[in-house]
Amino acid sequence: MKESVTAFQQRVYDRCCEIPKGRVCTYAELAKSIECASAQAVGQALKRNPFAPEVPCHRVISATRQLHGYNGQTEGDELTRKRSLLESEGLRFEADGRIADKQFHHFA
Repeated sequence: MKESVTAFQQRVYDRCCEIPKGRVCTYAELAKSIECASAQAVGQALKRNPFAPEVPCHRVISATRQLHGYNGQTEGDELTRKRSLLESEGLRFEADGRIADKQFHHFA
């Protein structure tokens, strides 16, 4: 059965699917790309993403280059899973947990 999502959530998920493997973008950049003024609203939509990891919300990070959260969790197993997904795509992390690579996707 297909999960029910709002029109806003679908816009977020569709745009998220445009982030290529091995690249990341920030919540704010994703919000701006869909003409939304709230990075937090994008974060809430991604928190509810029923299609992860096919809809690659793990590729969205905070402006500080930190992971911030995954599947509604800001620490623990889910954040470890997000990091593992990104590492499997070739991204590297600094000792403080920030993305080391400047491999950011910018929407046209």
